[in-house]
Amino acid sequence: MTSQRNILKEITPLTASDCFTIFERTKTEFDFPLHYHEEYELNCILNAKGAKRVIGDHIEVIDAAELVLVGPNLPHVWKTHQCKSRDIQEITIQFHKDLFDDKMLRRNQLHFIRDMFDKSTRGILFSKSTIQQISPRLKQLRTKQGFDSVLELMSILHDLSISRNMRILSNGSFNNVQSSYTSRRVEKVMEYMKHNFDKPIALADAAKLANMTQVSFSRFFKSHTGISFMDSLLEIRLGHASRLLIDTHQPIAEVAYHCGFNNISNFNRLFRKKKNCTPKEFRENYSYEKRVFI
Repeated sequence: MTSQRNILKEITPLTASDCFTIFERTKTEFDFPLHYHEEYELNCILNAKGAKRVIGDHIEVIDAAELVLVGPNLPHVWKTHQCKSRDIQEITIQFHKDLFDDKMLRRNQLHFIRDMFDKSTRGILFSKSTIQQISPRLKQLRTKQGFDSVLELMSILHDLSISRNMRILSNGSFNNVQSSYTSRRVEKVMEYMKHNFDKPIALADAAKLANMTQVSFSRFFKSHTGISFMDSLLEIRLGHASRLLIDTHQPIAEVAYHCGFNNISNFNRLFRKKKNCTPKEFRENYSYEKRVFI
């Protein structure tokens, strides 16, 4: 593995001639550092209540069982934290990001999988009912061979893609995820925010850019993105702030200023509200993985 931006880049054992690899192990703790890799990773973890999951800028204490799909180059790690289990079970599947050709994914029958892959760039947490249905199949996947194993993996991915109550974990701007919108006006405003988030931006500025009144633009923007203009701007700023907290040693006040927050108290309050921890606590969650070279 090599280090990049203080986060380890994992060189997985997956070769160019493989379709995927699967690992199943039982352990007493999580000891692998924060990392990212080019491949997709489907991780099923059982008997690990109290452990802590970090996906991009999302941090959460997990329940006894969970299933997460991590997209290419998205930083992630599981930490022992408060987990007391001595029988943590983990099934990890890694597969190439070009295993499914883009043209193939555009076919009608595969568009659910394509949508799921797009969402996985921010990390996807699947529901408990989905875990109950899929985890036995993941355990059995190791017993299959050759083409049958590839077919079963495709079947599992399809069933995951149409499952209900999946949850997106990380902020899109944290991993520079490119979003697409059905409106050119919204796209134009989003690009403006991404390039000027460190400067004062008002609703009036965005409305003028879209050539609309403020009231009309507010309704229009929310109908296309699902969140308000100000919440969208806040997500972009917090995503960049999260990246600076990890990648630099800048004082927290300086991070806030560079991301468009002129009031440190307001920054701390909003950060805690969105991420359930203070900027200092967020930075400390990554501290022990920094400057590690493998």
